[in-house]
Amino acid sequence: MMNEIIKKVNERSPLIHCITNPISINGCANVILAVGARPIMAEHPLEVAEITNRSDGLMLNLGNITDARIKSMQISGKTAKEKGIPILIDAVGVACSALRRKLALRLIETCKPTVIKGNCSEIMALMNPDYSAAGVDSEKLGDISGVAVKLAKRSGGVVLVSGKRDIITDGQRIAYVKNGCAQLGKITGTGCMLGALCTAYLAISDGYEAAKTACAVMGICGERSRTAKGNGSFGVNLLDNLSSLTDAEKYVDLEEKI
Repeated sequence: MMNEIIKKVNERSPLIHCITNPISINGCANVILAVGARPIMAEHPLEVAEITNRSDGLMLNLGNITDARIKSMQISGKTAKEKGIPILIDAVGVACSALRRKLALRLIETCKPTVIKGNCSEIMALMNPDYSAAGVDSEKLGDISGVAVKLAKRSGGVVLVSGKRDIITDGQRIAYVKNGCAQLGKITGTGCMLGALCTAYLAISDGYEAAKTACAVMGICGERSRTAKGNGSFGVNLLDNLSSLTDAEKYVDLEEKI
């Protein structure tokens, strides 16, 4: 299934609309291009409905919030829901900001995203209003699987928990993808890039399979990109490997439960 998803994205070149943060916007666009899809990063409130309407997938990333970006996310989310366009919400920073938490919960409720993505802290914050963290990096919270399952059941979407071991669940099935390397955390925006990658796969697959494939591909390419030269070389290697990987199933370290 993973190899078929990778192949179809490259063949069909879906248009992926990303409303994301300026910190990782270039990386997200390059990841989408690397796997054969087409990125568009429009975020002005007066044009996003038109752009989303023409797209095959929508990513809403809460990594850097402005009034205009909030308005655009709400407009695009509404448009995508009406048109049946798959949506990924990346709940960046919701554990450290009440503004982001409220926005994420409102978007989840009104837009019914196909995939909700976050690290352990962010997923915990979406389910526990009293939980908070100091920053956007994931904390060591033990096994977050049960919380992810509850969020999937409550939202009706797939939950992707990124971390050393990625967790994907639709509330019934649960998958653990163990590929990856520490160097992925040494360059800015790899979490956002994972969300963009998943949205590209959402354009031609269901949420559960798209999320599994995205985690496997990013993890495998991270492993292949490791280098002692430094973080800059790693980033270049990562894009090279993302653009050339065709056989994820051969290398994926996956555990799945039903």
